[in-house]
Amino acid sequence: MTQNIVSMIDHTLLKADATKEQIVKLVEEAKEYSFASVCINPTWVKTAAELLANTPEVKVCTVIGFPLGAATSETKAFETNNAIENGATEVDMVINIAALKDRQDDLVEKDIRAVVEATEGKAITKVIIETCLLTNEEKIRACELSVKAGADFVKTSTGFSTGGATVEDIRLMRKTVGPNIGVKASGGVRCREDALAMVEAGASRIGASSGVAISKGELS
Repeated sequence: MTQNIVSMIDHTLLKADATKEQIVKLVEEAKEYSFASVCINPTWVKTAAELLANTPEVKVCTVIGFPLGAATSETKAFETNNAIENGATEVDMVINIAALKDRQDDLVEKDIRAVVEATEGKAITKVIIETCLLTNEEKIRACELSVKAGADFVKTSTGFSTGGATVEDIRLMRKTVGPNIGVKASGGVRCREDALAMVEAGASRIGASSGVAISKGELS
């Protein structure tokens, strides 16, 4: 069970002041523990891809429209294409949260689809819906629109807003998207117990900066 959880972890470092030395360390840890991916800002994608060239089982994940989701769809698509050119094989994009709240569902779907189409055949798309800012109705609608737009995963949080993943949100998201779409719990998953609870609720991927602590069963 522990190994299964370790292989679900996106080993994450998205701080603005992350240095190259820290990114290299993140990648080395991902190799050592066989995490699913490293999740880093776009500026570090090329570096991570080069360091992981001989470790194809560890993917290069980056973030798009991060952390606010307020960029235009065209900008998100360009950012996605650029990230893929630099070696990204997974992208976690933030939805247009304001559009969702304004019930502009067509715009939200178009926004997600722009990134999905940019990744087609080259990378997988995870859609960050930022659950801490949404009502349950909005969470359901965001998940439904993500599925409709062709996303591979829905994801709880950026980790940069007012809250992170909760077991209740994972259950709701899994119920909404069904068994064939990934659900990623991200934000506030700091120990093995947190990760186990998320997986039990329906998560198939864990986004965490505490991947090593989770792997060792330590408190972060």
